[in-house]
Amino acid sequence: MIKIGILSDTHGSVHPQIAELMNQCDFALHAGDIVDIKVLQKLNPKQSVIAVKGNNDAHLTSLEDIEVLELPGGKIVVEHGHKHGHEKPCHDSLRRAYPDAKAIIYGHTHKQVIDKKKTPWVINPGAAGNTRNYDGAKCLTLTITNQNDWNIESYIFD
Repeated sequence: MIKIGILSDTHGSVHPQIAELMNQCDFALHAGDIVDIKVLQKLNPKQSVIAVKGNNDAHLTSLEDIEVLELPGGKIVVEHGHKHGHEKPCHDSLRRAYPDAKAIIYGHTHKQVIDKKKTPWVINPGAAGNTRNYDGAKCLTLTITNQNDWNIESYIFD
């Protein structure tokens, strides 16, 4: 079994319960708008943190715009999403960009979305910090028990 924590849009502050949840996972995926590198230092999953630049992260030069994680049953692509539509990233555009992915993780809108209507899935964990979190810091976990069993769970913290 592999457990992956998924978060985004911390804007310099991660909710403590989200950091705690990420630290129980094998991987933590951060889909950008980190703003302060200290946020990533609070994430200590069992294997690694995988983070990408958001539109507010140009100063974080050690991060890439896109990351890929190969997993049993497919790969996950992580990007911030702002290049696929400024106000609301277009799911069709994301799917066209990464047709061979099982899931695409993006952020930017601060709103949680789990679009599993077709493959690749398009997933936004919502804002995990204090900025525009729409009544609670949000994140997701993805549990993979085998290549055919991927389960997403949503979390909201006050």
